[in-house]
Amino acid sequence: MSRVYAVLLPLFFFLSCKETGTTELEIPAPVKQTYQTTQKQLSPEEYYDKILGALVGSAIGDAMGASTEMWHRKDIQLKYGYITGLTPAVRPQSPEGTWDNNLLPGATTDDTRWKMAMVQYFVQNKGELSPDRFTDYIIDYYHSLTQTLQTSNEIPKTDFLDEQIEKLDWIKEWARVSMAYKESYKNYSQALSRFYGGEMSCAGQLYTPMFGLISQNAEEAYQLAFDHALFDIGYAKDISAMVSAMTFVAMRTQSIDSIINTATFVDPNGFQDSRLVGRISYSIADASVENILTIDQLELQDRLINTSRVPKGYIGSQENWLKQEMAYSFLEENQKAIPFHAGEIWEILITGLQFGSGDFEKTMQFIVNYGRDNDTVAAVAGMILGAQKGYSNLPAHLRTEVLKVNQENMGIDLQQLAQKLAGQRIMN
Repeated sequence: MSRVYAVLLPLFFFLSCKETGTTELEIPAPVKQTYQTTQKQLSPEEYYDKILGALVGSAIGDAMGASTEMWHRKDIQLKYGYITGLTPAVRPQSPEGTWDNNLLPGATTDDTRWKMAMVQYFVQNKGELSPDRFTDYIIDYYHSLTQTLQTSNEIPKTDFLDEQIEKLDWIKEWARVSMAYKESYKNYSQALSRFYGGEMSCAGQLYTPMFGLISQNAEEAYQLAFDHALFDIGYAKDISAMVSAMTFVAMRTQSIDSIINTATFVDPNGFQDSRLVGRISYSIADASVENILTIDQLELQDRLINTSRVPKGYIGSQENWLKQEMAYSFLEENQKAIPFHAGEIWEILITGLQFGSGDFEKTMQFIVNYGRDNDTVAAVAGMILGAQKGYSNLPAHLRTEVLKVNQENMGIDLQQLAQKLAGQRIMN
């Protein structure tokens, strides 16, 4: 019996002490912080200049890519050599294109039309922005087009009919999803799965950078864009929201690294916590940056440099061209089934921004001469860099021509749009 007590007594005291004297240890979790850049307070004049820079910068990118949209880079080199500026938009009209055949240099496509539509949406709703209001806005526009074909008993002229059908063909994909969104989740899900073939197209990136111009911080810019990315699926929604946050940051910093790092630190919906894969948009961006940094540090042999064929019009050295070709080869390894895939647009965008190191023309030229959906990528990059630099710091020969052609030939007054937006200081 004494042996039993000898074994049990120490155990009794141990359990008693553990039960009555132990304090639970709690290690606090880190508090998530808002992504901070140099929060410069913009004067009304600076704010207007930044907004006009974003709109015109985006239109420049759109116009530079309009003539070669969806082309392969070898075909671009064969016809144009190396594109350094605006070229005539020699192409057939199409709903997503120029809406007319063979237009002047500086003509734009649906990428710029969406910027015009978003200004009207912001102004019309006076800062009360929501997915419901956005779908109403699209449905109302679609309805207005159908009404123009029904208001007269006269047979419409064929040219007028062609114009209206072109507009209807452009917006009907968006209207189908918008109307289904208002009906039920089931209908919305089905319509979204059909949108442009059900692929992960870059729909949101056509318009979401605009939210970065009207937001109060990067997270708000992200969330507003994410909520309005009703035509995106999967991580395309994250990308559409990211370009909005990047545009906000661009208005307040001169550091291209800070703009790109938005993809690292702004993640209010926790994509990085996804099991097994993490945040795909971040992985793509990180690999793109690393690739350009690696290429920049390469010391190439003369034998290799001398074999590279520089396209006509390229003003850099053979070594620089060879490095650019290496960057293009990296992008080609990851091409998707469609050129307007959101992941591909994002990869080209980040690669172009890193390659250009903040230089507007170098970035635009890199993107446009790569081909694929180059007008859309250049339009997104142009808005980000235009927001960073402001209109007054964009290349004069590009900004003046694009302003003129869009106002006189495309019916889009970019200065008036900037005035509407800056004058109201719309905030959600």
